[in-house]
Amino acid sequence: MTAFFTSLVFVVLAEMGDKTQLLAMAFATRYHWQTVMWGVFAATVFNHLLAVVVGNYLTQLVPMNIVQIAAAVSFIGFGLWTIRGDELNGEDKNTKFTPFWTVTIAFFMAEMGDKTQLATVALAAQFHTVIPVWAGTTIGMLIADAIGIIIGIVLGKKIPEQAVKWFAAIIFILFGVWGLYEALPAAFLTWPVLVAGFVGLSALIWVLARTGGKD
Repeated sequence: MTAFFTSLVFVVLAEMGDKTQLLAMAFATRYHWQTVMWGVFAATVFNHLLAVVVGNYLTQLVPMNIVQIAAAVSFIGFGLWTIRGDELNGEDKNTKFTPFWTVTIAFFMAEMGDKTQLATVALAAQFHTVIPVWAGTTIGMLIADAIGIIIGIVLGKKIPEQAVKWFAAIIFILFGVWGLYEALPAAFLTWPVLVAGFVGLSALIWVLARTGGKD
């Protein structure tokens, strides 16, 4: 039980203000809270199982910075998708993923290389056990993200639809940009590259806002 409670408390504290909690808040402004919770649960179960069982081995096959770059790019994609307005404007039938799978994929990618995933690997190694750590970290994530969902529901009732959409999109894009900044080699982070990236992303956001953001 020590491994279980230690893992639970550690993750709840670590997730306060973390990107996955903020993502739960953002998704709660767009989808039903039950859908968000089930998506968080599914993503966490598989992600933390991966961390406990094969986390160390995975980093030997795929460099963690590559995983982090892929996750960051996916977040920018989610942000641009949100601006396009597919799910938010009731066009669910025209999208590849249902809200459940959208949440699940986003959270799974968010946890790849995140501190809670790495902490799960460390906790499993420290306590030399799988199930208690897996259960503790999973429940801890649900508790922390439930707090974010409650906040998101409150915000969603008080903020106009367009503001809700941009709030979610900006969170996704900011996390994606910050993830790229942290994961990319320093040689790529030159001023010309940063300026070009900023201008290109801003132009893409402007185009999507003009073509799809007002549908």
